[in-house]
Amino acid sequence: MELRLMKIPARSRRQALDWSLVLVSQGIESTIDPGEDGSHWGLLVSAADYDSAVHSIRLYRIENRGWSWRREIFHRGVIFDWGSLAWVALLGLFFVLDARLNLREAGIMNTAAVSRGQWWRLFTGVWLHADVAHLAGNAGLGLVLLGLVMGRFGTGVGLLAAYLAGAGGNALVWLLLPGRGPSLGASGMVMGSLGLLAVQSLSHWRETPRGSRYILAGICGGVMLFVLLGLSPGTDVLAHLGGFLSGLLFGAALTKSPAQGRLAAANLACGLIFSLLVLLPWWLALRS
Repeated sequence: MELRLMKIPARSRRQALDWSLVLVSQGIESTIDPGEDGSHWGLLVSAADYDSAVHSIRLYRIENRGWSWRREIFHRGVIFDWGSLAWVALLGLFFVLDARLNLREAGIMNTAAVSRGQWWRLFTGVWLHADVAHLAGNAGLGLVLLGLVMGRFGTGVGLLAAYLAGAGGNALVWLLLPGRGPSLGASGMVMGSLGLLAVQSLSHWRETPRGSRYILAGICGGVMLFVLLGLSPGTDVLAHLGGFLSGLLFGAALTKSPAQGRLAAANLACGLIFSLLVLLPWWLALRS
């Protein structure tokens, strides 16, 4: 007896892929269908599972409603999250506060101080910049890369992963050069965003026979951009490298469960953790 299939329409391949992951999590089998001309994407499910599949997708859309800052760019499936503007604004706020309150002494990344137990400098150093040019460079590049990361992995999930990657860059400096002088800036977080984007191609491993080519091309492209952007003379190369490698690790972990990273609950939780990792380190820094 031939199985009767029914189609659930989707706006794009990316949306169809997202919904297919939702259905997989509910134990419902589906097939991504591009349509006859490749522009009418959707999911094919058995008639017996159709009502349950539509209900699961409806719940997923309700949970993720209200993300007006997220927009598809370039081509279908590439999402840019303009929420990265909030991160840029936060960088600017800390720059102004540093000029008025001299936050640098309390929060600058200092390996000797970290060795004495002041771990919070791994995080507070991300928010400090030497001058306007330093701030503008990190904010401009970070706006684009972080926006793509947040669009790919989720607003809160992507933001937290990039922030932890930036702290990871500072941690590598502390581990390898414990006697090095002070440093500051969000460039490690920016390179962490690049690492997160470079490794996202791992999600294609089982989607297509050419998955290995996509993965190799994505990682090589990320490495080339890192060489171009992260190895400039006069920059903190080790912090850049640490941020990039941390981004690769976090990105590889996130690609194992991409649907979970786009759930509203997961992004809210990661957003709260991010806020805590901004406020707590600065609270410890200013009271020490």
